[in-house]
Amino acid sequence: MNLIPLKPVSLHDFDGGIHPAENKHQSTSQPIRPVPLPDELVLPLLQHIGNAAVPVVSVGDQVLKGQKIALDHGFVSAPLHAPTSGTVSAIEDRLVPHASGLSELCIVITPDGKDEWTAHQSLAAELGLSSADALPKDAVLSRIRDCGIAGMGGAGFPTSVKLNPGNRRIDTLVLNAAECEPYITSDDLLLRERAASVVRGAQIMLDLLDAPRCLVGIEDNKPEAAAALQAAIANAAESSRILAVVIPTKYPSGGEKQLIQILTGREVPSGGIPADVGIVCQNVATAAAVAEAVDQGRPLIGRITTLTGDAMTNKGNFDVLFGTPVSHLLAVGGYQPQKHERVIMGGPMMGFTLPDTSVPVVKTTNCLLAPTEKELPLNNPATACIRCGLCAQACPAGLLPQQLYWFSRAQEFDKAEQHNLFDCIECGACSYVCPSSIPLVQYYRYAKGAIHEERLANLKSEQARERFENRLARQEREQAEKEAKRKARAEAAAKAQATKSAEPVADSASAAPASAAKAEVSAEDTERKILAQKDRIAKATERLNAAQEQGLDTVDALAKGVAKQEEKLAELEKMLAGLKSSSTPASAPAPVKPELTVEDLEKKILAQKDRLAKATERLNTAQEQGLDTVDALAKGVARQEEKLADLEQTLNGLRSTTETTSGENH
Repeated sequence: MNLIPLKPVSLHDFDGGIHPAENKHQSTSQPIRPVPLPDELVLPLLQHIGNAAVPVVSVGDQVLKGQKIALDHGFVSAPLHAPTSGTVSAIEDRLVPHASGLSELCIVITPDGKDEWTAHQSLAAELGLSSADALPKDAVLSRIRDCGIAGMGGAGFPTSVKLNPGNRRIDTLVLNAAECEPYITSDDLLLRERAASVVRGAQIMLDLLDAPRCLVGIEDNKPEAAAALQAAIANAAESSRILAVVIPTKYPSGGEKQLIQILTGREVPSGGIPADVGIVCQNVATAAAVAEAVDQGRPLIGRITTLTGDAMTNKGNFDVLFGTPVSHLLAVGGYQPQKHERVIMGGPMMGFTLPDTSVPVVKTTNCLLAPTEKELPLNNPATACIRCGLCAQACPAGLLPQQLYWFSRAQEFDKAEQHNLFDCIECGACSYVCPSSIPLVQYYRYAKGAIHEERLANLKSEQARERFENRLARQEREQAEKEAKRKARAEAAAKAQATKSAEPVADSASAAPASAAKAEVSAEDTERKILAQKDRIAKATERLNAAQEQGLDTVDALAKGVAKQEEKLAELEKMLAGLKSSSTPASAPAPVKPELTVEDLEKKILAQKDRLAKATERLNTAQEQGLDTVDALAKGVARQEEKLADLEQTLNGLRSTTETTSGENH
């Protein structure tokens, strides 16, 4: 097919690269087809880079197609929507697509077969606007985020975050249609059949970024897709801002950094992102999803997935709902496991073999490859590195794969990081050309994972240290505040005493009643304080007992607190006794105290014995556990014993007085 002439753009090249067999013809002979509903949809809460979504539905809930079932959590996150109507049958850990067969929390939906949509509308209609030409940027970003759109060509980075570069000036939007991985044709078929949606999505993103141009990079092995794209650009409004650029076929020209270098000549710095050089890069499938979200209000609930490989009889590209089990798709594709039981998610270069086909399709599932052994033989056993240097020649990132291999193998992760390990895009070009069949990418992934784990452990340790230091600082601050208040009270009391001493002595006849009245008022205040203090002691003792029963670490602190409260009570009782004695003039008759009966004293003695028993129990527990509160608790027990002895002595005296009085009366 002859391509429509495209506007000339100066192309550049990147280091390295390879030319593996493409094998794309297997899945391009038929149009995109739908997939029947499976028996259940398994939706992982983490289908993107960042934080997992948080469920907002419960088991047994009825949901509609497009209904939000999990909220985004944090800045780098994305919500989740129901791909069809049905019932939430489970929220539990299920196997997810991962080379190691990991499990994650998933929402499981049993379809009801109705495929009934929830209410949705375009953003313009929602805002009451007659045209979608001047939509508020904040509203557009919010709509993209609410629709759960994440990158559909790579690691699944939330699109709304990429389209909000902050203070960085963006002059170019790059749409990635290269699709350089062998076998995969999902973007190819998308452009052939739905190029207008891709162009509309590009226009929306250009307006968000205030960027003057959009470059759509597509390899020259997709002439039909390139022609459809150019036609859609020509038919679109403001099409002069969007350029379709055909680039030479070379793997991995679809890598983000490599495509940017090809189209613009700019190199993303080590450890940097495209926005650092004024560029935002998105996949064409992501652009189509943005158009559907803004113009129709449809959230991201499915994608186009390629089913290919000689072990399948019904190859092609299919519209697949997220959560569809891979086993269901394999049945649709006519998978014949007897030819070679191996299913790869992704392509042969960057994909991974699935340990279990019950895992679901997620936002980044662009291909399921089921090759025969003849078509894609297993790797030969690895042999020793011969230092041929072919890996360095093939590396598109300009790294030294051989050195990274030695460092990773020897667990010298610092050296690997110094040699720009994290600039490796894991394209597999080095492994492809290695004559020793060394699985180089696996070593790099292992090293990256080990470094991430170490950083996470260091972060947790640092956070724990900061929490400990903050707690110490808070305790010191609280102690300083208490000490300042204590000093202020002491100074105020000293000033009050000095003022009282300096007052002239008034007439004794008139001063005595006034003094007695003051003492009486002061004694009443002290009695109220004593009652309040006893209540505090009771509550503190209750907390201490609970802590001892549960074996908590706060036993020592609570025991010290009880001891301090008891000391304060003793001080208040001593103060009350002094106030009562000083409030009575020498010449005045002694106040008549209410007579205590034998019954009253016996009740007090029983209560005192109960307090003594509890205090003794706390002391024994502290001694058994070797706590620092033993001395304080022992003093408390001694005071309780003294009080008990005083009460018993008073009771004995009262009984003897009662018996004497009774004898005289007879």
